Amino acid sequence: MAVVKGPYVLDAQYIKALAEIIEAKREHREPPAAAEPSQPARVPDLMAALNESVVQAKASRGDGEHADVHEPPQPKKTAAQKAPANKASEQKTTTKKTATRKPRRSA
Repeated sequence: MAVVKGPYVLDAQYIKALAEIIEAKREHREPPAAAEPSQPARVPDLMAALNESVVQAKASRGDGEHADVHEPPQPKKTAAQKAPANKASEQKTTTKKTATRKPRRSA
C-alpha cells in the first residue's frame, strides 16, 4: 500500500477502508458496507446551551440587573459643505472623434 504524503494525516484504518473501496470500484463490484458506529454521536442541545449562555451573561452583569440603554449620539454637523457642481458643466458632454486612417503615400 502506498503511503500518503503531504499535509493530510490519515488514520491507518481509514486508509485501509478507502483502499478496499477503490479496489471494489476497479473490479466493478459493490464496495463493502460501512460499519455502523458502536455508539451514536452525541448531539448537543442548542437551546439549552443558549439558555445557559444567557444565564451566565446575566450573572456576570449582576443579579437581575438590566443593561443600561442610552440614546445613540447625534452625528456632528460639519461647518462647511461642498457646494453642488454647476448645472451647465454637468450637462456638457464631449463627444470623442474616432481616429481616421490616413491614406498611404505613393513611392
